[in-house]
Amino acid sequence: MTGGGAASDRAEAGIVAELLPRWRLTLDGTPFRTATSTLAPARTADGAAVMLKISHHEEERRGSALLAAWRGRGAALVLERDGDAVLLERATGARSLVGIAEGGSDAAADAVLCRTALTLHGASDAIVSTTAGDPPALTPLRTWFRQLFMHADELGPLHRRGADLAQVLLDDERDVVVLHGDLHHANVLDFGERGWLAIDPKALLGERAFDYCNLLCNPDPVRAVEPGRLETRFAAVAELAKLSPGRFARWLAAWCTLSSTWHALDGNDVAAASAARIAERALELVDAHPLRASTGPGTG
Repeated sequence: MTGGGAASDRAEAGIVAELLPRWRLTLDGTPFRTATSTLAPARTADGAAVMLKISHHEEERRGSALLAAWRGRGAALVLERDGDAVLLERATGARSLVGIAEGGSDAAADAVLCRTALTLHGASDAIVSTTAGDPPALTPLRTWFRQLFMHADELGPLHRRGADLAQVLLDDERDVVVLHGDLHHANVLDFGERGWLAIDPKALLGERAFDYCNLLCNPDPVRAVEPGRLETRFAAVAELAKLSPGRFARWLAAWCTLSSTWHALDGNDVAAASAARIAERALELVDAHPLRASTGPGTG
C-alpha cells in the first residue's frame, strides 16, 4: 500500500485483506492510494479483471452509489458494495482518450465523451424516480457553485462575472438530469468489448450542458487555449450534444471560474491561473453568443 500514512495504510490493508476472500478475489497488482480512495487491482474467481475501491471521502461514496445506480449504462459496472468499499469492473483496453486527443484527434475523443454523456443522461429519469434499493444522494449544482459565490468578489472581476453568469443560469435551470460532474478524457476508459465507460462521477443534479464543460478544458489546459482550438471544439460539442451555444458558453465560463476558485483556495496559483485563462476565452464565446429573448427550453 502506497501513498498514505503508516496507520491509514495498515487500516486499508486490513480492509483489502478482509474483502479479498469474501468476494473471492486475488490481487492483480499492488494496491495504491489516491487523494480520495484506496484502489486494489484484482481478479475474480473466474479471472475477470476488477478494481476494489475504498472511498475516503463522502464525495467518493456518493459517486460509488451513482455508479451502482447506472447499472453499467455508460459507466463501469458495480459488482459489489459494502460500506466504503465497492468492487468495479476494470478497464483493460489499450485505447486512451488522452492519447487520441494528444495524437491530434480532438474531434474523435470529444465525440466519445459526448456519446458517453448522452448515455449517462439518458438513464437520469430511472435514477431520480426510483423508489427501491439505495438511490444515490445527488448534489445540486447551486450547492456545487457555493465557493464561487462566496469568494468571487475577493478573487476579482473575472470570478465575479463567472458567479453572475452562474446565478442567472441556476435561476433558470433547464434540461435537469443526473450529472457525472467530472467528465473528461481520464474519466472515460476503454473497457474492451464493453466500449468506452465512465468512472469516478461526482453525483450532481443540474442542467445537462454543465457536463460538457470540463472536457473542453482537457486533456491539457495549456493546449486548450491554443489559437482556435477552444472555439472549434466548443462548436463541435454544442452541435453533437444539441446544446444551446449561448447557454453552453455561459456554463463554460461559470465552470472555469469555479475551477479557478477551488485551485486558488487550495493555494495552487498556477492551476488557478490556467483555469482563469480558459474562463477568459469562454467569456469571448459568451459575448459571441448572446442569449435569445425567448425563454423556451433549448433557446439561447
